[in-house]
Amino acid sequence: MKHRRVGSVMSGDVVSARRATPLDDVARWLAEYDINGLPVVDDEDRVMGVVSATDLTCARSVSETDGMLTAGAVMSAPARTIRADDSVVRAARLMSTSGVERLPVVDEEARLVGMVTRRDVLRIFARPDAGIRDEVIDEIVVRALWLNPHSVDVAVRDGVVTLSGRLESSGTAAVVVWMTRQINGVTGVVDRLTYRQEAPYRRPA
Repeated sequence: MKHRRVGSVMSGDVVSARRATPLDDVARWLAEYDINGLPVVDDEDRVMGVVSATDLTCARSVSETDGMLTAGAVMSAPARTIRADDSVVRAARLMSTSGVERLPVVDEEARLVGMVTRRDVLRIFARPDAGIRDEVIDEIVVRALWLNPHSVDVAVRDGVVTLSGRLESSGTAAVVVWMTRQINGVTGVVDRLTYRQEAPYRRPA
Protein backbone atom coordinates (compact mmCIF):
# COMPACT_ATOMS: atom_id res chain seq x y z
CA MET A 1 0.00 0.00 0.00
CA LYS A 2 3.00 2.29 0.24
CA HIS A 3 3.11 5.24 -2.12
CA ARG A 4 5.67 5.11 -4.86
CA ARG A 5 8.53 7.56 -4.50
CA VAL A 6 9.44 10.34 -6.87
CA GLY A 7 12.79 8.71 -7.56
CA SER A 8 11.05 5.73 -9.15
CA VAL A 9 9.23 7.82 -11.77
CA MET A 10 11.48 10.83 -12.39
CA SER A 11 13.74 11.32 -15.39
CA GLY A 12 17.42 11.46 -14.48
CA ASP A 13 18.49 12.91 -17.82
CA VAL A 14 17.73 16.61 -17.28
CA VAL A 15 18.41 19.57 -19.54
CA SER A 16 19.43 22.54 -17.41
CA ALA A 17 20.65 26.10 -17.88
CA ARG A 18 22.95 28.46 -16.01
CA ARG A 19 22.11 32.02 -15.01
CA ALA A 20 24.08 33.43 -17.94
CA THR A 21 22.58 31.08 -20.55
CA PRO A 22 21.07 33.18 -23.39
CA LEU A 23 17.32 32.79 -23.79
CA ASP A 24 17.82 31.88 -27.44
CA ASP A 25 19.58 28.72 -26.22
CA VAL A 26 16.82 28.03 -23.70
CA ALA A 27 14.15 28.40 -26.39
CA ARG A 28 16.07 26.05 -28.70
CA TRP A 29 16.38 23.40 -25.97
CA LEU A 30 12.69 23.60 -25.10
CA ALA A 31 11.80 22.99 -28.73
CA GLU A 32 14.47 20.35 -29.34
CA TYR A 33 13.57 18.26 -26.29
CA ASP A 34 9.83 19.01 -26.45
CA ILE A 35 9.63 20.30 -22.87
CA ASN A 36 7.91 23.35 -21.40
CA GLY A 37 10.46 24.31 -18.78
CA LEU A 38 13.94 23.64 -17.44
CA PRO A 39 15.83 24.29 -14.20
CA VAL A 40 18.53 26.91 -13.77
CA VAL A 41 21.48 25.68 -11.70
CA ASP A 42 24.64 27.19 -10.24
CA ASP A 43 28.19 25.86 -10.62
CA GLU A 44 27.50 23.12 -8.06
CA ASP A 45 24.24 22.04 -9.72
CA ARG A 46 22.07 23.56 -7.00
CA VAL A 47 18.70 24.60 -8.37
CA MET A 48 18.29 28.39 -8.39
CA GLY A 49 15.08 28.70 -10.40
CA VAL A 50 13.09 27.46 -13.38
CA VAL A 51 12.58 28.97 -16.83
CA SER A 52 9.26 28.03 -18.42
CA ALA A 53 7.84 28.57 -21.87
CA THR A 54 5.64 31.25 -20.31
CA ASP A 55 8.72 33.06 -18.99
CA LEU A 56 10.14 33.05 -22.52
CA THR A 57 6.96 34.50 -23.97
CA CYS A 58 6.98 37.33 -21.45
CA ALA A 59 10.69 37.95 -21.97
CA ARG A 60 10.25 38.45 -25.70
CA SER A 61 8.25 41.58 -24.94
CA VAL A 62 11.40 43.04 -23.39
CA SER A 63 13.82 44.83 -25.67
CA GLU A 64 17.19 43.16 -26.16
CA THR A 65 18.82 46.47 -25.36
CA ASP A 66 17.65 46.09 -21.75
CA GLY A 67 20.23 43.33 -21.31
CA MET A 68 17.74 41.00 -19.63
CA LEU A 69 17.60 38.11 -22.06
CA THR A 70 19.33 35.44 -19.97
CA ALA A 71 17.94 32.50 -18.05
CA GLY A 72 18.86 34.04 -14.71
CA ALA A 73 17.07 37.28 -15.48
CA VAL A 74 13.69 35.76 -16.33
CA MET A 75 13.62 32.56 -14.29
CA SER A 76 10.98 31.99 -11.62
CA ALA A 77 12.71 31.83 -8.24
CA PRO A 78 12.92 30.27 -5.81
CA ALA A 79 12.08 27.07 -7.64
CA ARG A 80 9.50 24.62 -6.33
CA THR A 81 11.52 21.44 -5.83
CA ILE A 82 10.97 17.97 -4.43
CA ARG A 83 13.16 15.18 -3.08
CA ALA A 84 13.58 11.78 -4.71
CA ASP A 85 12.37 10.04 -1.53
CA ASP A 86 9.17 12.12 -1.35
CA SER A 87 5.96 10.40 -2.39
CA VAL A 88 4.46 10.79 -5.84
CA VAL A 89 1.28 11.98 -4.10
CA ARG A 90 3.19 14.87 -2.52
CA ALA A 91 4.61 15.77 -5.94
CA ALA A 92 1.10 15.77 -7.43
CA ARG A 93 -0.22 18.03 -4.68
CA LEU A 94 2.71 20.43 -5.00
CA MET A 95 2.22 20.68 -8.76
CA SER A 96 -1.49 21.33 -8.26
CA THR A 97 -1.09 24.01 -5.58
CA SER A 98 1.80 25.69 -7.43
CA GLY A 99 0.22 25.51 -10.87
CA VAL A 100 3.32 23.94 -12.47
CA GLU A 101 3.75 21.04 -14.89
CA ARG A 102 7.13 19.80 -13.69
CA LEU A 103 9.32 19.83 -10.59
CA PRO A 104 13.12 19.63 -10.30
CA VAL A 105 14.15 16.75 -8.06
CA VAL A 106 17.00 17.57 -5.68
CA ASP A 107 19.20 15.82 -3.14
CA GLU A 108 19.89 16.81 0.47
CA GLU A 109 22.05 19.75 -0.66
CA ALA A 110 19.53 21.07 -3.21
CA ARG A 111 21.55 19.71 -6.13
CA LEU A 112 19.66 18.67 -9.24
CA VAL A 113 19.26 14.90 -9.65
CA GLY A 114 16.21 14.63 -11.90
CA MET A 115 12.89 16.00 -13.08
CA VAL A 116 9.36 14.77 -12.49
CA THR A 117 6.46 15.89 -14.69
CA ARG A 118 2.69 15.86 -14.40
CA ARG A 119 2.67 13.12 -17.04
CA ASP A 120 4.95 10.96 -14.84
CA VAL A 121 2.56 11.46 -11.93
CA LEU A 122 -0.59 10.74 -13.92
CA ARG A 123 0.77 7.34 -14.94
CA ILE A 124 0.70 6.36 -11.27
CA PHE A 125 -2.81 7.69 -10.70
CA ALA A 126 -4.26 6.05 -13.80
CA ARG A 127 -5.97 3.28 -11.85
CA PRO A 128 -9.52 2.02 -12.30
CA ASP A 129 -11.89 3.04 -9.52
CA ALA A 130 -12.84 -0.60 -9.03
CA GLY A 131 -9.23 -1.52 -8.32
CA ILE A 132 -8.94 1.20 -5.71
CA ARG A 133 -12.18 0.06 -4.06
CA ASP A 134 -10.98 -3.55 -3.92
CA GLU A 135 -7.69 -2.49 -2.33
CA VAL A 136 -9.42 -0.43 0.36
CA ILE A 137 -11.67 -3.32 1.31
CA ASP A 138 -9.20 -6.19 0.97
CA GLU A 139 -5.95 -4.59 2.15
CA ILE A 140 -7.19 -2.09 4.73
CA VAL A 141 -10.56 -3.16 6.10
CA VAL A 142 -9.96 -6.91 6.11
CA ARG A 143 -6.21 -7.63 6.21
CA ALA A 144 -4.81 -4.62 8.03
CA LEU A 145 -7.63 -3.86 10.49
CA TRP A 146 -9.32 -7.27 10.73
CA LEU A 147 -12.77 -5.77 10.25
CA ASN A 148 -15.85 -7.25 8.66
CA PRO A 149 -15.68 -6.30 4.95
CA HIS A 150 -19.27 -5.06 5.17
CA SER A 151 -18.54 -2.71 8.09
CA VAL A 152 -17.27 0.03 5.77
CA ASP A 153 -19.08 1.08 2.61
CA VAL A 154 -16.53 2.15 -0.01
CA ALA A 155 -17.46 4.15 -3.10
CA VAL A 156 -14.87 5.45 -5.57
CA ARG A 157 -15.32 7.95 -8.37
CA ASP A 158 -12.43 9.43 -10.35
CA GLY A 159 -10.02 8.44 -7.59
CA VAL A 160 -12.03 10.09 -4.81
CA VAL A 161 -12.95 7.54 -2.13
CA THR A 162 -16.09 8.02 -0.02
CA LEU A 163 -16.10 6.02 3.22
CA SER A 164 -19.28 5.45 5.20
CA GLY A 165 -20.50 3.05 7.86
CA ARG A 166 -20.50 2.73 11.64
CA LEU A 167 -17.37 1.54 13.41
CA GLU A 168 -16.56 0.74 17.01
CA SER A 169 -14.34 3.71 17.83
CA SER A 170 -13.15 7.10 16.59
CA GLY A 171 -9.62 5.72 16.47
CA THR A 172 -10.59 2.94 14.10
CA ALA A 173 -12.38 5.41 11.83
CA ALA A 174 -9.33 7.69 11.78
CA VAL A 175 -7.03 4.79 10.86
CA VAL A 176 -9.28 3.72 7.98
CA VAL A 177 -9.26 7.25 6.57
CA TRP A 178 -5.51 7.69 7.00
CA MET A 179 -4.64 4.35 5.39
CA THR A 180 -7.01 5.00 2.48
CA ARG A 181 -5.16 8.24 1.72
CA GLN A 182 -1.93 6.23 1.35
CA ILE A 183 -3.18 4.15 -1.57
CA ASN A 184 -1.76 4.90 -5.00
CA GLY A 185 -4.42 6.41 -7.22
CA VAL A 186 -6.44 7.97 -4.41
CA THR A 187 -6.84 11.68 -5.10
CA GLY A 188 -9.16 12.46 -2.19
CA VAL A 189 -11.09 10.91 0.70
CA VAL A 190 -14.59 11.87 1.84
CA ASP A 191 -15.04 10.75 5.44
CA ARG A 192 -18.64 9.89 6.33
CA LEU A 193 -17.77 7.28 8.93
CA THR A 194 -19.50 7.28 12.30
CA TYR A 195 -18.51 5.42 15.47
CA ARG A 196 -19.95 4.18 18.74
CA GLN A 197 -17.41 5.74 21.11
CA GLU A 198 -14.47 8.12 21.35
CA ALA A 199 -11.55 5.76 21.86
CA PRO A 200 -8.17 4.96 20.29
CA TYR A 201 -7.85 2.17 17.77
CA ARG A 202 -7.28 -1.29 19.25
CA ARG A 203 -6.57 -4.26 17.03
CA PRO A 204 -9.01 -7.12 17.64
CA ALA A 205 -7.61 -9.99 19.70
